[in-house]
Amino acid sequence: MSEQPDMQEALLRGIKGRSMWVRFIRLTRRVALGSIVLMCLSVPIAIAASSSAPPRPPTDVPDLIDINTATAEQLQALPGIGEAYSEKIIKGRPYQRKDELVQKKILPRPTYENIKYKIMARQQ
Repeated sequence: MSEQPDMQEALLRGIKGRSMWVRFIRLTRRVALGSIVLMCLSVPIAIAASSSAPPRPPTDVPDLIDINTATAEQLQALPGIGEAYSEKIIKGRPYQRKDELVQKKILPRPTYENIKYKIMARQQ
């Protein structure tokens, strides 16, 4: 088979890139059944060695603070939120979306940008 060296080369390179992967799959369809089993056993090793795998999300993501139900102390735990801002947030409730903190001029944009990934506005 003239395609056998290409298949071995793909395994040695770690099957980097989509085009090599598609080419590898097409080649495995053309070989005998016994060879396909051998290839399937080899593929996970090649894929695991590949550095193109997407990063996993962090497992230690903290819970989001609901701006509609959070206490003043919980709000003050956020960076840039003190006593005055926490009172303004509580007085401006309820919020449909978290960006209403800026639209209603409760928080300045830079302060909101620092906390927007730590808060949410859950509907009750």
